[in-house]
Amino acid sequence: MAYQNINGVRVWGQPDEGALSQAKTCSETGRVVQTLLMADHHKGYSQPIGGVVVYNGQLSPSGVGYDIACGNKAVRTNLMAADIKSRMAGMMDQISRKISFGIGRVNNEKVDHDLFDDPDWDVYKAIGKQEHDKLKALARDQLGTVGSGNHFVDVFEEMSTGRVWVANHFGSRGFGHKTASGFINLTAGRDFLGNAPGEKMDQPPILLDLSSELGDMYYKAMKLAGRYAYAGRDYVMEQVLAILGAEADFAVHNHHNFAWKEEHDGQETIVVRKGATPSAPGQLGFIGGSMCDISVIVRGKDTDENRDAYYSTVHGAGRVMSRTQAAGKMNWRNRTRSGGQISPDRMMNAVKDYGVELRGAGTDESPFVYRKLEDVLGAHEETIEVLHVLKPIGVCMAGADEFDPYKD
Repeated sequence: MAYQNINGVRVWGQPDEGALSQAKTCSETGRVVQTLLMADHHKGYSQPIGGVVVYNGQLSPSGVGYDIACGNKAVRTNLMAADIKSRMAGMMDQISRKISFGIGRVNNEKVDHDLFDDPDWDVYKAIGKQEHDKLKALARDQLGTVGSGNHFVDVFEEMSTGRVWVANHFGSRGFGHKTASGFINLTAGRDFLGNAPGEKMDQPPILLDLSSELGDMYYKAMKLAGRYAYAGRDYVMEQVLAILGAEADFAVHNHHNFAWKEEHDGQETIVVRKGATPSAPGQLGFIGGSMCDISVIVRGKDTDENRDAYYSTVHGAGRVMSRTQAAGKMNWRNRTRSGGQISPDRMMNAVKDYGVELRGAGTDESPFVYRKLEDVLGAHEETIEVLHVLKPIGVCMAGADEFDPYKD
């Protein structure tokens, strides 16, 4: 087996001590069946990124995290990269103008969707009319926006065929963030929309019994946020395909921040994956690298090791440097940074050498802050099969100093 068993935690890849400590705390809190760390793991809020916790009848709002249903949609198009490379600069300009990154909108094209008639909105009505109306209005305002942080719209060339692929990465935006913080508030006896005290990264997970009223409400709200994230990624993908003049003939779409009801070894469980991609036998997934690295389409294997992983794998390459280490501290009053280890020139030289048309992004998302994707994939070679290898030729993200309280 490629994983280590460290204090009861199954660990793929090189152990990160901070993330391992968080995982051990998770393993000792609640009715835990198993705790795992994928090879791209690093510290997160309460439950580490790249962490998986399997519960008996419980789920964790802090484990799923603030970016409920963050995930990816990737599609293969009918275009060949050789036919569009000469037009990539203009296409990426259009994408950056048309798609709304960061906290606001670049256009007034509000997206209507039958999701807003979903009966699970009654969860928020049960909490209160103000809560229901505020969150629904926020959801309407932000549907189809990408956000900032590590969220992106990318155009790829498949290395073996030259076909063009498109992928996006984001979740349920402010609606999901306020849903997460609201339920965390309720567990502490605070108002749903109240101000929470400062977060403690290493605090034990917040748990809800699925059979409880609050647990059932959170589960319904989380699933609604999941459908919202799917709708947003679908809409953005349609916009990008229209800009490229392309049609899709193959799609992969899933979450990597979510809680699923799954049966393992004959036992009904709740599997909370934070920054971890589901990888059941035959299941497809997209795993993204940095802006100067490959991304891949994978398929879960039917192996003992994949069963031991509770059918989970990496969601990306994994950070090796924090945002502050990379970009420095931000002074929002005068919008200057200081103390960053990665200079803009160093980042842009790497992007140019790799042949990527980049729009937006700061040094906190530069290729130097991530592991090489091949390294983390190698730790999971007994659990997933790589089907398609994709090289980025266009990357679009929020601006370097775009403030967004909902970033991943």
